[in-house]
Amino acid sequence: MATTTASVDVPASADRVWQLVGGFDSLPDWLPYIPTSALSDGGRVRSLTNDDGGVIVERLEAFDNKARTYSYSILQAPFPVTGYLSTLTVHETPGQDTARVEWSGTFTPDGVSDDEAIALFHSIYADGLAALAQTLTRHAA
Repeated sequence: MATTTASVDVPASADRVWQLVGGFDSLPDWLPYIPTSALSDGGRVRSLTNDDGGVIVERLEAFDNKARTYSYSILQAPFPVTGYLSTLTVHETPGQDTARVEWSGTFTPDGVSDDEAIALFHSIYADGLAALAQTLTRHAA
């Protein structure tokens, strides 16, 4: 099993960041390469479409509004991994109007090395968090 984590500090309160990212259907609001998300199964499954028309289906596994975190698994995706579980968490920075957003995942590479799978998901997380920081900066202006 392989793991990776990326994080970013953003110039907004944890509550404000969670309002943007905390909805399981909210990826199109802050992640430019996921323009479409559709919920099913009572809001527990999201079907995402990326810029290339590829479909990724994910299931919400855990949600804690108070702790500002949720975890999800992949049901269907063009990724070379199995057993994927990811967590997105917004941490408050005490005494400051900033927050740290952390995106982590565990998975078993399938047909690729651990290093290749880790590099793939670390890049997805880091690029996604950079897009989140840009979205928050744009909305703050």
